[in-house]
Amino acid sequence: MAVSEQDLVHLRACVALAREAYEAGDQPFGSILVDPDGQVLRTARNHAGDGDETQHPEFELAQWSFTLPPELRAGSTVYTSGEHCPMCSAAHGWMRLGRIVYALSSEQLTSWRKEWGATELVVNVLPIKAVAPHVPVDGPAPELEEELRELHRAAYERG
Repeated sequence: MAVSEQDLVHLRACVALAREAYEAGDQPFGSILVDPDGQVLRTARNHAGDGDETQHPEFELAQWSFTLPPELRAGSTVYTSGEHCPMCSAAHGWMRLGRIVYALSSEQLTSWRKEWGATELVVNVLPIKAVAPHVPVDGPAPELEEELRELHRAAYERG
């Protein structure tokens, strides 16, 4: 399934959360968990700026989803400003959450970071499907690429 207009509504909300994270001194990532009826169940933003690099919004949503019935988890969608890292992909898979829709791919971000002269990441970047092969995944959303590029560039320049 391709990224729909309704998906873009949720992805734009994720970008707003990513901007909020950036403004708080964290890396610019934001995520939303939406139930099968399109209702937002929970939002989260990156909180890794204090040094705990596991404080990713996708991981937070996966952990919180434990409070939901299994059938609701399976029918829900996680929208996120950036494709899940391996830790978050694994958490998503273990919790048997449903679809993932991301605005920015890990490949895009890695390419930009190389272009900007950034050092290599501490953890290898893998596509979601390499970690959680049974999760339906859609993205990226070209409509949000420039805005996210600018946001991540600002975060990189800030250090």
